[in-house]
Amino acid sequence: MERRILGGTGMSVSAFALGTMMLGASGNTDHDESVRIIHTAMDAGINFIDTADVYSSGESEIIVGKALKECRRDDVVLATKFAMAMGPDGNQRGGSRKWIMRAVEDSLRRLGTDYIDLYQMHRFDPVTDLDETLSALSDLVRAGKVRAFGSSLFHAEQIVEAQWVAERRGHRRFRSEQPPYNILLRGIESNVLPTAQHYGLGVLTFGPLASGWLSGRADPTTGHRNAGAGKQLFDQSDPGNRAKAQVVKKLSKLADEAGLPMPYLATAFVRSHPVVTSVLIGPRTPEHLAGLLAGADVILTDDILDRIDEIVPPGTDLNRNDLMYVPSVLGDKRARRRTR
Repeated sequence: MERRILGGTGMSVSAFALGTMMLGASGNTDHDESVRIIHTAMDAGINFIDTADVYSSGESEIIVGKALKECRRDDVVLATKFAMAMGPDGNQRGGSRKWIMRAVEDSLRRLGTDYIDLYQMHRFDPVTDLDETLSALSDLVRAGKVRAFGSSLFHAEQIVEAQWVAERRGHRRFRSEQPPYNILLRGIESNVLPTAQHYGLGVLTFGPLASGWLSGRADPTTGHRNAGAGKQLFDQSDPGNRAKAQVVKKLSKLADEAGLPMPYLATAFVRSHPVVTSVLIGPRTPEHLAGLLAGADVILTDDILDRIDEIVPPGTDLNRNDLMYVPSVLGDKRARRRTR
């Protein structure tokens, strides 16, 4: 499998990364099978494994730790995340030094390792000074517990702010960004990706199949994602979802004409962007993994990429409700109205 350098870290990572969000209570509860999924991915050439403390409340990290016990640790580029709430206490989340120092120790214990290759801030923390966050993360690098650190779901302006704070305060800087990116969600092409490129960040994208819309199912609105909290992603009363349904029909026709299964077309599209370092795939079963790995070497022609651009213009988000970048101030009336 193709390898690429992750930003300025010097670390060589596979063009596909294994995301483990679906391993554990949120997806596959069979630990032995989940470990086999990780080993199968590694045997296929994937050396980049991504998890997070919040995935299944730490269970995903435990599963990854079990898998790592049966391989050479140095053969793996291990990424995990912090900042999402791990308990009701306000001190069990965010980017404060207090939480970072506890969170990293918890992750190291669950992962069964003494260092993390890429430690990512899962969300921007609006209540903590970036100076404090970057200072704590820099100390973890100096202590050898973290090799490099990055951000996830940062706005372009937040990426810039973090780079400026690091330079002006003498801290180490974020070396990567992890945004959602797929054919149906292309807005980051106009802001986040150019900003990441400007600062030399590695880019690890997630969601190439758009939560199942690009899975290749005859009716993408059916399946395990169309239930519970994910139901709104497929609600056909939403104009944005109706637009996605029409676009998926056109993309399906294009995939058929190209002789490619839809997941191959979708993942190859993301890998084709020159700023993208690695594409996260998040299988729940061995069969799902096998299907995704089979398309690892697909390269789309300029003609196919041009036709995708015609169907979904560059920089377009078909349904803005799918975005995870909506600033919290937009949902709080007090942030935009004077009190009376």
